[in-house]
Formats: sequence, C-alpha cells, structure tokens
Amino acid sequence: MNFEQLYTAHPNFPNRYISPEKLFSYLQTNLADQIQEIGTSYLDKPIYKLSTGTGSIHILAWSQMHGNESNATHAMLDLLVSLDKDPEMKDELFSKIQLDFIFMLNPDGSEKWTRLNAADIDLNRDFHNESSKEIKFLKSAVGSKKYDYALNLHEQRTIFTTDGIHPATLSFLAPSENVERTITDNRKKCMAVIAAVYNHLKDMIPNQIGRYSDEFYPNSTGDNFIKAGMPTILFEGGHFIDDYTRKGTRKYYTVALYYALQSIAELNSDITGWETYLEIPENQETHYDIIYRNVKLNTDHECILDVAVQYREVIEEGKDEISFVPFVMEVGDVKKRKGWLEIDCTGKKFISPTKYPKLDAVVEFMIED
Repeated sequence: MNFEQLYTAHPNFPNRYISPEKLFSYLQTNLADQIQEIGTSYLDKPIYKLSTGTGSIHILAWSQMHGNESNATHAMLDLLVSLDKDPEMKDELFSKIQLDFIFMLNPDGSEKWTRLNAADIDLNRDFHNESSKEIKFLKSAVGSKKYDYALNLHEQRTIFTTDGIHPATLSFLAPSENVERTITDNRKKCMAVIAAVYNHLKDMIPNQIGRYSDEFYPNSTGDNFIKAGMPTILFEGGHFIDDYTRKGTRKYYTVALYYALQSIAELNSDITGWETYLEIPENQETHYDIIYRNVKLNTDHECILDVAVQYREVIEEGKDEISFVPFVMEVGDVKKRKGWLEIDCTGKKFISPTKYPKLDAVVEFMIED
C-alpha cells in the first residue's frame, strides 16, 4: 500500500501547537515501554527518547530543537498511528532499522512557542559552546552508540518557494562538511536518501519540494555531526497554500519521514541515485504572507506604495492553538516580492492612526472600499 493512502493524523494531537505536558502524558501512558528520559531542559522539563525497531541500521532523529517547529513531533506521532493500521508494513520497516527518536528537544521553547530555549539560546547554534543543557543531552545521545544516519527535523518560514510560484512545502539538505561545500561520501549517502524521498513525493506535491541552502554553518548541529562522520539529513517543513496551521505540511512531512526511513533501510549506506538530489530546485526567498498593492496614504502629497505583511506566530495563555499576528515588514516598492495573498487597494481608502504604516509593528491600518 502507498503510505500516503495509509496516512492518519494522530487524533490526540489535532492542533499545530503541542502542549509539552500533553505530549509527556501521552508518551508515559501509551509508549512507556519504549521511552526513556535522557535529560531535562533548562526549566527541568523531561526530554524523552523513544526507541523502536530491531534492525541493524541505527538511526537517530530529533524534533523541536526550535520550540516553534512542531511538524516533526506530529510526523513521528502520525507515523506510529498510521503504521498501526498496517502491521505488515510496520514490521517490515522496523525489522530493518532501529530508530531512536528524541521528542521535543526544547520543551521550554515548545511550551512558549519560541525558537529559543528558556535561556534564550538557539540550540542549533550552540554546538561548540554547549551553553544549553539540551545540546549536551543531544550530543550525549549521539555518542551513546554508532548511528548510521541522523535526521535533523525542522520547519521553515512561509517566505520560501521552489520556483517563485509554488511554496517550498518540504525542503531537504545534505549539509556541507566544510566552507567549500565538498560533495563527500557522507553527503552522497544523505543525497541518495533525499533523492529517493523526492522520487516518492514529487508527484504527490508537484513543484513543492526544494533543496535548502548548503552554506556551511560552523556552529550548527547538522553540519558538525556530518563533519564528524555521521550522515545527517535536514528536513524543513514549510508553507502549504491556504493552510497556516500546516495540516497539509504535516501530512507530507510524515509521508517523507516514512520514505526516508524506508530508503535508509533499502540503501543501507549505498549512494545509488544520489545525483538526483542536484535536480531538486533550491529554495528561493520570494514571498510575504500579504502584500497590499497600490495603497494611497493620507498625506498632503500623493503617495502610492505597497505594504508587505508577515504573520508572527504566538501562543496566547489559555489557548490550545497558535494565533497569527500580522506585522508590517516592508513599505514602498515591493515589486521584487509576491504575496500569498495580494490585495489591490486602487481606489480604496487607507484608514490608520498614523500617516505611514510603522515598520516591524503590528498592523493597525484598515483598507475600505
């Protein structure tokens, strides 16, 4: 059976926001025999690793290194509940691999829906400094056994497309090991897996799969793990048209995770087909969430311009889903960018407490006919 047909969203976690306490309770209640606490966060929340599979190929994956990137946590939960519908497919996969999955590496940031941890540290730039507790536990997990592959699971902003038109719903990367971006054997191992995933998904979400920049980041996790010899694949979940809660992204992120694990099992460090990776289009930074075109300001002289707006995601106290707050990002000639929503304001009224929209501030204006 095609895994896309098997896909089921986990009913216990319907929202994009995942409460750490709800996740911990679920893991303890339903997967207690497969999880272990590998450490605690800055605020002493538990960090759990789930271990499953009996195969000889060892894979480590981790989610929510950045707290406001929940798709990978969803993907692992959805993967398990989907595979439960087809025990034969599940047994076949996990007879070949042994997967260690670290849920919510940054539970403090996940609770507040912030990229950083509670000490305001970006875990993905803390590889060498080890200023955070959480990165130490990740590195300790990596050193606990010989892993054949690692999956570094993230999300990206809505600004990215594959071609200036279609959103980069999924992007992948075989990270560079050096500034020169040399294509090493370990990178080819990653490229072969990504190429296999791309071949499985390219007809499901045509023109929506991209390749993340392979610029070398000296302090980042994936670059340093692959530099140290462990093939490491970056996942980035992005925008899906008219779907800011990313339910579509969540689905195809899960499908991609399944095919990545299956491909790792089949390739077993082989690099066959790696060249296809280079055919995947590179991410382009082309979009804002909204662009108001031809806005006529209330000024003494005629002033007509564009206003670009981007949503910021926040979790408000007492709510179980994130909210989207529009911020002004650019004012003037915004012809070089497109908007997922474009509003032509020709002949319409600009109503605002200020003459000019304030940059990097919450949208206060309205457009009326």
